[in-house]
Amino acid sequence: MPIAPLLANAGFDAEATRLLGSAFDAAWQAVKTSGSALADETHAASTRARLAKRVIEMGRRGERAHDRLVEDALVHLANSSEAPALPITTSSELPVSLSQGR
Repeated sequence: MPIAPLLANAGFDAEATRLLGSAFDAAWQAVKTSGSALADETHAASTRARLAKRVIEMGRRGERAHDRLVEDALVHLANSSEAPALPITTSSELPVSLSQGR
């Protein structure tokens, strides 16, 4: 599930849309590189949907800090019943290109 269609219907301006999309991409990349089963083909779509919904929820609450959006989405995912063993990558552990939203 790409986040773009969800963002298009959420009423964010262009800058917020870019920022939230970047945070979603960074969170998804962190899940993929974690080796978690949540990134496997059978779980990827639902994992991406949960990440997207959380990033959008936080955006609606006014959060615009890229690192906090990424970290919150990962913590939210890890705390879900479907992800008991997801290792959390904090924003300080993300590659610079992901933690800065590039």
